[in-house]
Amino acid sequence: MMGDSEENVAVGSDVEQEVLEDEPKSILLGIIGQLRKGMDLSRVTLPTFVLEPRSMCERITDFMSHPELILNTPQKMDPTDRFLDVVTYFLSGWHIKPKGVKKPYNPVLGEIFRCRWKFDDDSESFYVCEQVSHHPPISAYFYANPQKDVWILGDIRPKSKFLGNSAATIMQGTSTITFPKRWPGEEYMVTLPNIYARGILFGTMYLELGDTVTIKCPKNDLIAEIEFQTKGFFTGTYNGIKGKVKRESSGEVLYTLGGKWTDVMYLSKGTTSDKIPIFDAHSAKIYPKVVAAEAEQEEFESRRLWSKVTKGLVTKNLDYATTEKSAIEDNQRTIVKDRATKNITWEPRFFRRNGDMWEFRSSDLPTDPLEANKALEGIIFGSATNPMHARFWVRPDQINGVE
Repeated sequence: MMGDSEENVAVGSDVEQEVLEDEPKSILLGIIGQLRKGMDLSRVTLPTFVLEPRSMCERITDFMSHPELILNTPQKMDPTDRFLDVVTYFLSGWHIKPKGVKKPYNPVLGEIFRCRWKFDDDSESFYVCEQVSHHPPISAYFYANPQKDVWILGDIRPKSKFLGNSAATIMQGTSTITFPKRWPGEEYMVTLPNIYARGILFGTMYLELGDTVTIKCPKNDLIAEIEFQTKGFFTGTYNGIKGKVKRESSGEVLYTLGGKWTDVMYLSKGTTSDKIPIFDAHSAKIYPKVVAAEAEQEEFESRRLWSKVTKGLVTKNLDYATTEKSAIEDNQRTIVKDRATKNITWEPRFFRRNGDMWEFRSSDLPTDPLEANKALEGIIFGSATNPMHARFWVRPDQINGVE
Protein backbone atom coordinates (compact mmCIF):
# COMPACT_ATOMS: atom_id res chain seq x y z
CA MET A 1 0.00 0.00 0.00
CA MET A 2 1.35 3.44 -0.90
CA GLY A 3 1.32 6.19 1.69
CA ASP A 4 3.06 9.53 1.99
CA SER A 5 3.51 11.91 -0.92
CA GLU A 6 6.32 14.45 -0.82
CA GLU A 7 7.24 17.51 -2.81
CA ASN A 8 10.85 18.67 -2.89
CA VAL A 9 11.66 22.34 -2.46
CA ALA A 10 13.43 24.07 -5.32
CA VAL A 11 16.20 26.54 -4.62
CA GLY A 12 15.95 29.61 -6.79
CA SER A 13 19.01 31.73 -6.05
CA ASP A 14 22.01 31.70 -8.36
CA VAL A 15 24.36 30.23 -5.77
CA GLU A 16 23.48 28.88 -2.34
CA GLN A 17 26.35 29.52 0.06
CA GLU A 18 27.11 28.11 3.46
CA VAL A 19 29.34 29.29 6.29
CA LEU A 20 30.32 26.57 8.75
CA GLU A 21 30.44 27.09 12.49
CA ASP A 22 33.83 26.68 14.18
CA GLU A 23 33.39 23.09 15.39
CA PRO A 24 32.19 21.57 12.07
CA LYS A 25 34.86 23.54 10.22
CA SER A 26 37.62 22.18 12.46
CA ILE A 27 36.36 18.61 12.04
CA LEU A 28 36.26 18.99 8.26
CA LEU A 29 39.73 20.55 8.17
CA GLY A 30 41.03 17.68 10.30
CA ILE A 31 39.80 15.18 7.71
CA ILE A 32 41.03 17.23 4.77
CA GLY A 33 44.45 17.54 6.39
CA GLN A 34 44.91 13.79 5.92
CA LEU A 35 44.20 13.93 2.19
CA ARG A 36 46.38 14.32 -0.87
CA LYS A 37 45.42 16.28 -3.97
CA GLY A 38 43.74 14.00 -6.51
CA MET A 39 42.94 11.37 -3.87
CA ASP A 40 39.80 9.27 -4.30
CA LEU A 41 37.32 10.23 -1.54
CA SER A 42 34.98 7.25 -1.96
CA ARG A 43 36.39 5.45 1.11
CA VAL A 44 36.62 8.55 3.29
CA THR A 45 33.91 8.82 5.94
CA LEU A 46 32.61 12.38 5.88
CA PRO A 47 31.08 14.04 8.96
CA THR A 48 27.30 14.06 9.17
CA PHE A 49 26.95 17.85 8.96
CA VAL A 50 27.83 17.75 5.25
CA LEU A 51 25.02 15.27 4.49
CA GLU A 52 21.74 15.99 2.75
CA PRO A 53 19.01 14.05 4.61
CA ARG A 54 18.19 11.60 1.82
CA SER A 55 19.93 8.84 -0.08
CA MET A 56 21.41 9.05 -3.58
CA CYS A 57 18.83 6.40 -4.54
CA GLU A 58 16.14 8.99 -3.86
CA ARG A 59 18.15 11.98 -5.09
CA ILE A 60 18.00 10.58 -8.64
CA THR A 61 14.22 11.13 -8.70
CA ASP A 62 14.86 14.87 -9.02
CA PHE A 63 15.38 14.21 -12.72
CA MET A 64 11.80 12.91 -12.96
CA SER A 65 10.27 15.95 -11.22
CA HIS A 66 8.94 17.67 -14.36
CA PRO A 67 7.23 14.85 -16.29
CA GLU A 68 5.08 17.22 -18.36
CA LEU A 69 8.22 17.95 -20.40
CA ILE A 70 8.47 14.41 -21.74
CA LEU A 71 5.31 12.35 -21.19
CA ASN A 72 3.73 13.62 -24.42
CA THR A 73 6.96 13.49 -26.43
CA PRO A 74 6.20 10.12 -28.10
CA GLN A 75 3.16 11.73 -29.77
CA LYS A 76 5.30 14.26 -31.64
CA MET A 77 6.04 13.42 -35.26
CA ASP A 78 9.12 15.61 -35.77
CA PRO A 79 12.28 13.84 -34.48
CA THR A 80 13.95 17.18 -33.75
CA ASP A 81 11.02 18.18 -31.54
CA ARG A 82 11.35 14.92 -29.65
CA PHE A 83 15.07 15.50 -29.23
CA LEU A 84 14.53 19.02 -27.88
CA ASP A 85 12.02 17.65 -25.38
CA VAL A 86 14.63 15.19 -24.10
CA VAL A 87 17.22 17.98 -23.81
CA THR A 88 14.80 20.19 -21.85
CA TYR A 89 13.78 17.29 -19.62
CA PHE A 90 17.41 16.52 -18.82
CA LEU A 91 18.16 20.13 -17.90
CA SER A 92 15.05 20.57 -15.73
CA GLY A 93 15.99 18.61 -12.60
CA TRP A 94 19.23 20.22 -11.56
CA HIS A 95 17.71 23.24 -9.81
CA ILE A 96 16.38 20.99 -7.02
CA LYS A 97 19.15 21.02 -4.46
CA PRO A 98 19.79 21.61 -0.76
CA LYS A 99 21.17 24.85 0.60
CA GLY A 100 24.93 25.05 0.83
CA VAL A 101 27.31 22.14 0.30
CA LYS A 102 25.50 18.91 1.04
CA LYS A 103 25.79 15.41 -0.40
CA PRO A 104 23.20 12.62 -0.20
CA TYR A 105 23.82 9.46 1.81
CA ASN A 106 26.05 6.91 0.13
CA PRO A 107 23.68 3.96 -0.41
CA VAL A 108 24.74 0.62 1.03
CA LEU A 109 24.82 -2.49 -1.11
CA GLY A 110 21.29 -3.75 -1.77
CA GLU A 111 19.60 -0.54 -0.65
CA ILE A 112 16.52 0.34 -2.73
CA PHE A 113 14.20 3.28 -3.22
CA ARG A 114 10.74 2.80 -4.78
CA CYS A 115 8.08 5.32 -5.68
CA ARG A 116 5.47 6.29 -8.26
CA TRP A 117 3.80 9.35 -9.72
CA LYS A 118 0.05 9.58 -10.47
CA PHE A 119 -1.21 12.04 -13.07
CA ASP A 120 -4.52 13.69 -13.88
CA ASP A 121 -4.92 11.62 -17.06
CA ASP A 122 -4.87 8.44 -14.92
CA SER A 123 -1.45 7.38 -16.18
CA GLU A 124 1.22 6.31 -13.70
CA SER A 125 4.99 6.35 -13.64
CA PHE A 126 7.00 3.78 -11.67
CA TYR A 127 10.54 4.09 -10.35
CA VAL A 128 13.00 1.84 -8.60
CA CYS A 129 16.67 2.40 -7.78
CA GLU A 130 19.01 -0.19 -6.31
CA GLN A 131 22.59 0.06 -5.11
CA VAL A 132 24.14 -2.70 -7.20
CA SER A 133 27.75 -2.08 -6.13
CA HIS A 134 29.32 -0.48 -3.08
CA HIS A 135 33.00 -0.34 -4.12
CA PRO A 136 32.91 1.22 -6.62
CA PRO A 137 29.51 2.83 -5.86
CA ILE A 138 26.92 2.21 -8.57
CA SER A 139 23.23 3.14 -8.33
CA ALA A 140 21.11 1.55 -11.08
CA TYR A 141 17.63 2.95 -11.75
CA PHE A 142 14.56 2.26 -13.86
CA TYR A 143 11.61 4.56 -14.66
CA ALA A 144 8.59 3.69 -16.78
CA ASN A 145 5.22 5.07 -17.78
CA PRO A 146 3.79 2.34 -20.05
CA GLN A 147 0.64 4.34 -20.92
CA LYS A 148 2.75 7.23 -22.21
CA ASP A 149 5.46 4.94 -23.66
CA VAL A 150 8.30 6.61 -21.76
CA TRP A 151 11.09 4.38 -20.42
CA ILE A 152 14.34 5.41 -18.72
CA LEU A 153 17.18 3.12 -17.67
CA GLY A 154 20.47 4.28 -16.24
CA ASP A 155 23.13 4.16 -13.60
CA ILE A 156 25.20 6.68 -11.69
CA ARG A 157 28.79 5.94 -10.74
CA PRO A 158 30.09 8.87 -8.67
CA LYS A 159 33.81 9.12 -8.05
CA SER A 160 34.99 11.84 -5.67
CA LYS A 161 38.37 13.55 -5.76
CA PHE A 162 40.06 16.06 -3.48
CA LEU A 163 41.30 19.08 -5.45
CA GLY A 164 42.69 21.39 -2.77
CA ASN A 165 40.09 24.02 -1.90
CA SER A 166 37.49 22.00 -3.82
CA ALA A 167 36.17 18.47 -3.91
CA ALA A 168 34.91 17.07 -7.21
CA THR A 169 32.34 14.34 -7.75
CA ILE A 170 32.93 12.90 -11.21
CA MET A 171 29.49 11.70 -12.31
CA GLN A 172 30.17 8.70 -14.47
CA GLY A 173 27.36 6.57 -15.87
CA THR A 174 24.71 7.08 -18.52
CA SER A 175 20.95 7.32 -18.84
CA THR A 176 19.02 5.98 -21.82
CA ILE A 177 15.54 7.29 -22.68
CA THR A 178 13.35 5.36 -25.12
CA PHE A 179 9.83 5.41 -26.60
CA PRO A 180 9.89 1.78 -27.77
CA LYS A 181 6.30 1.23 -28.87
CA ARG A 182 5.89 4.47 -30.82
CA TRP A 183 9.49 4.91 -32.01
CA PRO A 184 11.31 1.55 -31.84
CA GLY A 185 15.08 1.72 -32.05
CA GLU A 186 15.18 5.40 -31.08
CA GLU A 187 17.49 5.80 -28.09
CA TYR A 188 18.58 8.99 -26.34
CA MET A 189 21.84 8.50 -24.46
CA VAL A 190 22.65 11.09 -21.79
CA THR A 191 25.78 11.78 -19.73
CA LEU A 192 25.98 13.89 -16.55
CA PRO A 193 27.82 17.03 -15.44
CA ASN A 194 30.34 16.84 -12.62
CA ILE A 195 29.72 18.40 -9.21
CA TYR A 196 32.20 20.67 -7.43
CA ALA A 197 32.14 21.68 -3.77
CA ARG A 198 34.05 24.96 -3.58
CA GLY A 199 35.55 26.74 -0.59
CA ILE A 200 36.04 23.73 1.68
CA LEU A 201 39.37 25.03 3.07
CA PHE A 202 38.85 28.78 2.96
CA GLY A 203 36.21 31.19 1.73
CA THR A 204 32.50 30.46 1.48
CA MET A 205 31.32 26.94 0.61
CA TYR A 206 29.05 26.45 -2.41
CA LEU A 207 28.23 23.87 -5.07
CA GLU A 208 28.72 24.14 -8.83
CA LEU A 209 27.98 21.91 -11.78
CA GLY A 210 30.69 21.84 -14.40
CA ASP A 211 32.11 20.40 -17.62
CA THR A 212 30.41 19.21 -20.80
CA VAL A 213 27.66 16.64 -21.25
CA THR A 214 26.28 15.05 -24.40
CA ILE A 215 22.83 13.88 -25.41
CA LYS A 216 22.81 11.67 -28.49
CA CYS A 217 20.17 10.05 -30.67
CA PRO A 218 22.14 8.07 -33.28
CA LYS A 219 19.06 6.93 -35.20
CA ASN A 220 18.04 10.54 -35.91
CA ASP A 221 21.62 11.85 -36.33
CA LEU A 222 21.20 14.38 -33.51
CA ILE A 223 23.57 15.42 -30.73
CA ALA A 224 23.54 18.12 -28.06
CA GLU A 225 26.77 19.28 -26.46
CA ILE A 226 26.06 21.32 -23.33
CA GLU A 227 28.63 23.03 -21.12
CA PHE A 228 27.78 23.63 -17.48
CA GLN A 229 29.74 26.80 -16.79
CA THR A 230 31.65 27.46 -13.58
CA LYS A 231 32.66 30.79 -12.09
CA GLY A 232 36.32 31.72 -12.53
CA PHE A 233 38.24 34.28 -10.49
CA PHE A 234 37.63 37.06 -12.98
CA THR A 235 35.23 35.70 -15.60
CA GLY A 236 32.29 33.38 -15.99
CA THR A 237 28.97 33.09 -14.22
CA TYR A 238 27.33 30.91 -11.61
CA ASN A 239 25.10 28.09 -12.88
CA GLY A 240 25.27 29.06 -16.54
CA ILE A 241 24.81 26.70 -19.48
CA LYS A 242 25.65 27.04 -23.13
CA GLY A 243 25.41 24.48 -25.86
CA LYS A 244 24.47 23.46 -29.36
CA VAL A 245 22.06 20.99 -30.91
CA LYS A 246 23.61 19.65 -34.11
CA ARG A 247 23.44 17.10 -36.87
CA GLU A 248 26.13 14.73 -35.69
CA SER A 249 27.20 13.67 -39.19
CA SER A 250 27.62 17.17 -40.64
CA GLY A 251 28.06 19.40 -37.59
CA GLU A 252 25.19 21.63 -38.77
CA VAL A 253 23.99 23.76 -35.84
CA LEU A 254 20.20 23.57 -35.49
CA TYR A 255 19.81 25.37 -32.15
CA THR A 256 21.93 27.02 -29.48
CA LEU A 257 21.22 26.77 -25.75
CA GLY A 258 21.79 29.34 -23.02
CA GLY A 259 20.64 30.64 -19.65
CA LYS A 260 21.01 29.29 -16.13
CA TRP A 261 19.91 25.92 -14.80
CA THR A 262 18.75 27.64 -11.58
CA ASP A 263 16.75 30.25 -13.50
CA VAL A 264 15.55 30.43 -17.12
CA MET A 265 16.99 28.38 -19.97
CA TYR A 266 16.30 29.10 -23.60
CA LEU A 267 16.83 28.02 -27.21
CA SER A 268 17.82 30.07 -30.24
CA LYS A 269 17.24 28.63 -33.68
CA GLY A 270 20.34 28.29 -35.80
CA THR A 271 22.56 31.33 -35.37
CA THR A 272 19.74 33.79 -34.64
CA SER A 273 19.62 35.80 -31.43
CA ASP A 274 15.89 35.25 -30.78
CA LYS A 275 15.55 33.48 -27.43
CA ILE A 276 12.77 30.94 -26.87
CA PRO A 277 12.34 30.08 -23.15
CA ILE A 278 12.21 26.32 -22.60
CA PHE A 279 12.29 26.09 -18.78
CA ASP A 280 11.85 28.45 -15.84
CA ALA A 281 13.02 26.98 -12.53
CA HIS A 282 11.03 29.55 -10.54
CA SER A 283 7.61 28.75 -11.96
CA ALA A 284 7.96 25.05 -12.86
CA LYS A 285 5.77 22.66 -10.87
CA ILE A 286 7.52 19.81 -9.10
CA TYR A 287 5.29 16.74 -9.26
CA PRO A 288 5.18 14.97 -5.88
CA LYS A 289 6.26 11.37 -5.76
CA VAL A 290 4.21 8.86 -3.84
CA VAL A 291 6.24 6.79 -1.39
CA ALA A 292 5.15 4.11 1.05
CA ALA A 293 5.04 5.18 4.69
CA GLU A 294 8.24 4.17 6.48
CA ALA A 295 6.39 1.63 8.62
CA GLU A 296 5.30 -0.15 5.41
CA GLN A 297 8.76 -0.20 3.85
CA GLU A 298 11.22 -3.06 3.90
CA GLU A 299 14.16 -2.54 6.23
CA PHE A 300 16.66 -1.79 3.45
CA GLU A 301 14.49 0.81 1.69
CA SER A 302 16.20 4.19 1.79
CA ARG A 303 13.85 6.23 3.98
CA ARG A 304 13.40 3.50 6.58
CA LEU A 305 17.06 2.51 6.56
CA TRP A 306 18.31 6.07 7.09
CA SER A 307 15.34 7.34 9.15
CA LYS A 308 17.27 7.78 12.40
CA VAL A 309 20.15 9.55 10.64
CA THR A 310 17.61 11.81 8.95
CA LYS A 311 15.95 12.53 12.30
CA GLY A 312 19.30 13.53 13.76
CA LEU A 313 20.10 15.84 10.86
CA VAL A 314 16.67 17.47 10.82
CA THR A 315 16.73 18.09 14.58
CA LYS A 316 20.43 19.11 14.41
CA ASN A 317 21.38 16.35 16.84
CA LEU A 318 24.59 15.50 15.01
CA ASP A 319 25.93 13.11 17.67
CA TYR A 320 22.79 10.99 17.32
CA ALA A 321 23.00 11.13 13.51
CA THR A 322 26.65 10.11 13.59
CA THR A 323 25.94 7.16 15.90
CA GLU A 324 23.11 5.89 13.70
CA LYS A 325 25.13 6.38 10.50
CA SER A 326 27.98 4.36 12.02
CA ALA A 327 25.53 1.58 12.96
CA ILE A 328 24.41 1.28 9.31
CA GLU A 329 28.01 1.22 8.07
CA ASP A 330 29.11 -1.32 10.69
CA ASN A 331 26.18 -3.55 9.81
CA GLN A 332 27.12 -3.39 6.15
CA ARG A 333 30.67 -4.48 6.93
CA THR A 334 29.33 -7.35 9.05
CA ILE A 335 27.14 -8.57 6.18
CA VAL A 336 29.98 -8.37 3.65
CA LYS A 337 32.29 -10.31 5.99
CA ASP A 338 29.60 -12.94 6.58
CA ARG A 339 29.06 -13.43 2.83
CA ALA A 340 32.79 -13.77 2.25
CA THR A 341 33.07 -16.38 5.03
CA LYS A 342 30.21 -18.40 3.54
CA ASN A 343 31.41 -17.84 -0.06
CA ILE A 344 28.06 -16.26 -0.99
CA THR A 345 27.91 -14.04 -4.07
CA TRP A 346 25.40 -11.24 -3.69
CA GLU A 347 23.03 -10.64 -6.63
CA PRO A 348 20.89 -7.50 -7.14
CA ARG A 349 17.14 -7.87 -6.82
CA PHE A 350 15.93 -5.62 -9.65
CA PHE A 351 18.89 -5.36 -12.02
CA ARG A 352 21.37 -7.62 -13.77
CA ARG A 353 24.70 -6.90 -15.36
CA ASN A 354 24.96 -6.91 -19.15
CA GLY A 355 28.61 -6.30 -19.96
CA ASP A 356 29.47 -2.95 -18.39
CA MET A 357 25.81 -1.92 -18.25
CA TRP A 358 22.95 -2.70 -15.87
CA GLU A 359 19.52 -3.68 -17.17
CA PHE A 360 16.15 -4.08 -15.47
CA ARG A 361 15.58 -7.77 -14.73
CA SER A 362 11.98 -7.90 -15.94
CA SER A 363 12.36 -6.56 -19.47
CA ASP A 364 9.74 -8.92 -21.00
CA LEU A 365 6.63 -6.96 -20.03
CA PRO A 366 3.13 -7.17 -21.59
CA THR A 367 2.66 -4.98 -24.65
CA ASP A 368 -0.70 -3.70 -23.42
CA PRO A 369 0.02 -0.58 -21.29
CA LEU A 370 -2.50 -1.39 -18.56
CA GLU A 371 -1.24 -4.96 -18.29
CA ALA A 372 2.32 -3.62 -18.18
CA ASN A 373 1.24 -1.35 -15.30
CA LYS A 374 -0.03 -4.34 -13.36
CA ALA A 375 3.15 -6.27 -14.03
CA LEU A 376 5.37 -3.40 -12.87
CA GLU A 377 3.19 -2.97 -9.78
CA GLY A 378 3.94 -6.53 -8.77
CA ILE A 379 7.61 -6.51 -9.75
CA ILE A 380 8.61 -3.21 -8.16
CA PHE A 381 6.31 -3.04 -5.15
CA GLY A 382 6.04 -6.72 -4.36
CA SER A 383 7.78 -8.13 -1.30
CA ALA A 384 11.21 -9.74 -1.51
CA THR A 385 11.07 -13.51 -2.01
CA ASN A 386 14.81 -14.24 -2.04
CA PRO A 387 16.15 -14.60 1.54
CA MET A 388 19.23 -12.64 0.44
CA HIS A 389 17.01 -9.63 -0.22
CA ALA A 390 14.47 -10.12 2.55
CA ARG A 391 16.70 -9.13 5.47
CA PHE A 392 19.14 -6.27 5.76
CA TRP A 393 20.04 -6.06 9.44
CA VAL A 394 22.10 -9.00 10.69
CA ARG A 395 22.57 -9.86 14.35
CA PRO A 396 25.59 -11.86 15.56
CA ASP A 397 23.38 -14.84 16.44
CA GLN A 398 22.04 -14.88 12.86
CA ILE A 399 25.57 -14.92 11.47
CA ASN A 400 26.34 -17.93 13.67
CA GLY A 401 23.34 -19.72 12.21
CA VAL A 402 21.09 -19.37 15.26
CA GLU A 403 17.69 -17.82 14.40
